[in-house]
Amino acid sequence: MAKRIREKAAKRIINKDNRPSAIAKFVRISSSKVCIVMDLVRGKSYREACAILENTPKAASPLIKKVMDSAAANAENNLSLNKDKLFVAECHADPGPTLKRMDIRARGRSNRLLLRTSHITVVLDTIKE
Repeated sequence: MAKRIREKAAKRIINKDNRPSAIAKFVRISSSKVCIVMDLVRGKSYREACAILENTPKAASPLIKKVMDSAAANAENNLSLNKDKLFVAECHADPGPTLKRMDIRARGRSNRLLLRTSHITVVLDTIKE
């Protein structure tokens, strides 16, 4: 049994994704709103994606830029990669937990508010030349 566990652990280490990445969890914005902005930067170079995000008037733009800057800093500090040779390989927003609240209405009634959260993931990679 222990031998099998060691083999599985070794296989996990070999198959690990070594690309620089960053994750922001429990961000208070709907994942559908984040995905609209992510579609603009997916596949672009790091510098071009930053320029797009700085000029996009959406609430998710600064959040995605912050995560992308963190992934670029991870690439630069941990893997010794140059920021100019990076591009956005993967980016996605998964739905996080939903906060349920009550909104007071007329005649003693109430409506349910669903305050959605998301987990933003950005994976960068180097440009192959």
